[in-house]
Amino acid sequence: MSFTPIDRVLLDSVSARAQTSPRRRMNHNLHPDDAHPAHRLLNAVEPDSYVRPHRHLDPLKDETILCLRGRFGCILFADDGAVQSLCVLSPGDVPGIDIGHGQYHSLVALDSGSVMFEAKAGPYRPLTVDEFAPWAPDAGEPAQAYLAWMSSLFTGLRMP
Repeated sequence: MSFTPIDRVLLDSVSARAQTSPRRRMNHNLHPDDAHPAHRLLNAVEPDSYVRPHRHLDPLKDETILCLRGRFGCILFADDGAVQSLCVLSPGDVPGIDIGHGQYHSLVALDSGSVMFEAKAGPYRPLTVDEFAPWAPDAGEPAQAYLAWMSSLFTGLRMP
C-alpha cells in the first residue's frame, strides 16, 4: 500500500523549491510517471511567475484546479484574447475551478507560498503551438509586463 500525505510539510517543501526556481514555480507529481493516465500534482507558484495563457485542445484534457494554500487569480480568455471571466481561488471561499478543454486560461499567484492541486488526464504531452495563446508573449521581458497586467486585473477586485 502506498500513500502520500498532502500536509504542511509537503506544501512547505514544494513552496521552498518554487521560491528558488528560475521559473518561480515548481510542481510535485503525485502520479508515478508522465505516461500515467491520471495526472495529479501540486503546483507551487510565486507571484512573479508567468504562466502563459494556453488551452488544452485534447477533449480528454479538461483540467481541475483546487487552491490548497494562498490565493490564485484565474483568468479565462476568449479566442481573441479578451478577458471572459475572472475568479479568485482561495481555500476558504472559492477553492477551485474546472476548466474545459479548448478554453484559454492562465493563473497568477496573488500571495507568496500559493499552492494548487491540479488534475487532468495523462499522458503528459508538452503544449503545442496551437495551444499557446498567440496574443500572449512567450517568456522574457514582454512576459513580465503581461504578467503585471494580468495581476492588475485582481487589484481592488471584490471577490471572496
